[in-house]
Amino acid sequence: MKVTMYGSEICPDCVKAKKSLTALNNIEFEYKNITNDTATLKEFLAYRDNDSIFQEVKESGRIGIPFFILENGEKTFDISEYINMSAETGEFESSVAFCSIDKKGQC
Repeated sequence: MKVTMYGSEICPDCVKAKKSLTALNNIEFEYKNITNDTATLKEFLAYRDNDSIFQEVKESGRIGIPFFILENGEKTFDISEYINMSAETGEFESSVAFCSIDKKGQC
């Protein structure tokens, strides 16, 4: 299975998810850091601005990362709905969190 993840190294939930997905041998993993360059940020914002999955995220003032796209095009904020990472890595905790500006650790 291929998973593309949009995230940032300054988001604690993104760092955890990236570490867990990188440890899985059965996953083709592509990480896109939205704070690394403007092209990746614009790519992410195109999803955020146009995809209904982000409606609640935007209404609550959150960013919406980590954000995952599966190889079949399905989009999610909670990759554990599709991959049992806790059993394989012993580290990932799913919380469906979205980065916000309140600095409470919810991304």
